[in-house]
Amino acid sequence: MPAMSTPLQTALEFCAQQDFPPALYMVSAPIGNLADISLRALAVLHHADRIAAEDTRVAQRLLEAYGLRKPTLRCDRHREAQAAQHIVAAVAAGERVAFVSDAGTPGISDPGSRIAAAAHAAGLRVMPLPGASAVTTALSASGLDLHSGYCFAGFAPEKAVALRAFLQAALQASRVTVFFEAPHRLRDCLLTLLDLDAQAQLVLAKELSKQFETLLPCTPQAALDWLDADPRRAQGEFVLLLQPRAAVAELDTRAIALLQRLAQELPASRAAAVAADLTGLKRDALYRWLLDQKQG
Repeated sequence: MPAMSTPLQTALEFCAQQDFPPALYMVSAPIGNLADISLRALAVLHHADRIAAEDTRVAQRLLEAYGLRKPTLRCDRHREAQAAQHIVAAVAAGERVAFVSDAGTPGISDPGSRIAAAAHAAGLRVMPLPGASAVTTALSASGLDLHSGYCFAGFAPEKAVALRAFLQAALQASRVTVFFEAPHRLRDCLLTLLDLDAQAQLVLAKELSKQFETLLPCTPQAALDWLDADPRRAQGEFVLLLQPRAAVAELDTRAIALLQRLAQELPASRAAAVAADLTGLKRDALYRWLLDQKQG
């Protein structure tokens, strides 16, 4: 029985005909499950002359899992500007430098943006490697209405007044808001949301791709009850997805008739969009009205 290829060997064979020029490579790292790394990412890490990392200890665990050994350069938020100078100099000298954050896609609430900006400013090539992101991972399984898109807002504000304003704006927005929350602030966030709108639609996503992964569609009170049922549930990394309130549209008889007629000829989403153009009412509210009628 022939010996099985390692993931690294498979990656190198699969990418053998690809070019890996001197550049800054922004490499997406797994958000929890090491098996989520791409073949191309493994090939880049193999060909890289050095690895710049948010935390070199975390990067070493990733490298060791796939039999890789590379010199590493620490590049967290406190060292990012200084490290960018070394990285730019290395790429300018003809090296391949791969940057990896601790988890997910560089620059998305992680270091990386300053490094990329410095490389661009120096006229150097920056090559992104798509991969894991807690944002899109949570969105894909949320079941929320994403027809109007979404807004990623990073971490929720820490101070109470700013947090309240942030959540109020998210409820009044025209698209889903996705944000991160620290475990020790999660309860305050949910209590504030409960006070603003007890019926708010949200999805609480925890430890995505890991052993204790949870995706919980809920109201603020249901989320609080879930946390109270087991204190250990407050541990881990959280992504919250908040569906905005459907704008209340006072539909007169003419607007209802127009919407119903359009819905006979068009899909609900398209009918709502056309009706919004003709009436000046919000498309999301019209679309929600059609869905409510269909469900009723």
